[in-house]
Amino acid sequence: MRSEVISVQTGSRPSVRDITAEAGRFVSGQGDGLLHVFVPHATAGLVLIETGSGSDDDLLGAIDDLLPADDRWRHRHGSPGHGRDHVLPAFIPPYATLPVLDGRLALGTWQSLCLVDTNGDNPTRKVRFSFLPG
Repeated sequence: MRSEVISVQTGSRPSVRDITAEAGRFVSGQGDGLLHVFVPHATAGLVLIETGSGSDDDLLGAIDDLLPADDRWRHRHGSPGHGRDHVLPAFIPPYATLPVLDGRLALGTWQSLCLVDTNGDNPTRKVRFSFLPG
């Protein structure tokens, strides 16, 4: 298995960061297999979503509706509402597994691999790519 960790800048506000190109570069020329992507953080996750058409902002809005950043959370260190950031991975998992065919991600036409980070206290994230050849 081949594995590599990259750093991704997400900033100081909730964000949906497209990492499809980085994943594509990692599997380029690798043949057939599976790409496993993992975010080793307790407050971030991964999604497959259409980007650039407002869906990323819609996702952040849905997260705010489902998991408001207010003082209802028992986990209270960090910024106000930070407890919701620790609940996020129960809804948006910190992993994804994607098929790779002939060294290319086998995604649907409008699918992008995105890192979702609602925790503005940590503007840099690590993402581990692991390729398992077929």
